[in-house]
Amino acid sequence: MTALRTRLVRIAAVLITFILPGIWHLSLADTVRSETAISLENYEVGKDVYVRSLAIDKKRKSLWVGTSVGVLEIDSASRDPKNTFTRDHGLANEYVFAIGVDPRGHIWFGTNAGGTSTYKDGAWRTYFPMHGLADYWVYAFAFAQDGGVWIGTWDGANRFDPKTGRFTTFRKELINIWVYGIGIDATGRVWFGTEGGVSMYDKGQWRSWTHADGLGAPNRAKLPPSHNTGLGTHSRHHLSVKVGDKESYNPNYVFAVHVDQKGKGVWFGTWGGGAAYFDGDRSWKNYTTAEGLAGNIVYSIAQGSDGALWFGTNKGVSRFDGTDWTTYRHGLVGQHVYAIATENNGDVWIGTKGAVTRLKAKR
Repeated sequence: MTALRTRLVRIAAVLITFILPGIWHLSLADTVRSETAISLENYEVGKDVYVRSLAIDKKRKSLWVGTSVGVLEIDSASRDPKNTFTRDHGLANEYVFAIGVDPRGHIWFGTNAGGTSTYKDGAWRTYFPMHGLADYWVYAFAFAQDGGVWIGTWDGANRFDPKTGRFTTFRKELINIWVYGIGIDATGRVWFGTEGGVSMYDKGQWRSWTHADGLGAPNRAKLPPSHNTGLGTHSRHHLSVKVGDKESYNPNYVFAVHVDQKGKGVWFGTWGGGAAYFDGDRSWKNYTTAEGLAGNIVYSIAQGSDGALWFGTNKGVSRFDGTDWTTYRHGLVGQHVYAIATENNGDVWIGTKGAVTRLKAKR
């Protein structure tokens, strides 16, 4: 097998500050191009503000930024703010964990304890469990070719039918009801990343996989196991990935799901088990720091137009082109990368605590 190569890239940053409701400040700093011809810009959102979700909206030519204090809509070209949304504007809750842009142009916001809100052309609509939503805590969206909207929550998954306005809820079918990621592959199969493993729905049939089947790499570093999970319970729990002050290991816990756009497989971001690739049938392959991944806790996954994969970890962000790994840490405001979004021009947006960072590709 071809040996994987990894590079750690040092890059300086332009620091730009925007704080809700939309005040920007550009500090005097230089942009330095690295050996990979990428420059870095940091758009600060406040020292204690988390950026949990990012989404590209091609129709509106916008970047949507979901934070712990509200939502920003940023102009993709000028990088100026277009809109700021909080509860006062119609958002169900300011803490936004997920953003999805559906084919009809509706923007979906998954919130912390506020249900899900949709926005289009100035009009808002919010859904709660009283409307059929599985839970108030919403963490993922995926959009099917038939128009259905799949929603991941802390108490199961929903399929929402926009034509009828009805929700269908799935709980017992899932290996675990705490759903953090959803992806839909080219054949229509729906993949769910949960706190207890992976489940897949295919034309009425369900299958599931766990670490015992190959999900997540072995605990070679002998990290302390984490039992921070709601498996088998409905109790709320914290979001720390540490046991005491140490990095921990919980490979069945899946933070992210990404269907490979250039192949037939699916990628999963695990807690301590690195990035797991499943061929969609029976074969698993795991990638960790031993292969070149920045960190073994993978919060987010995205794919560029060139097919390269981007992984947001607890120790920076990595790019993987199928052979080589490149890691970016220096210049990021935060090392924990919770969200990634890629543009067709090669730019990559990164969400951390305190900032949104743009990795700007060579034009």
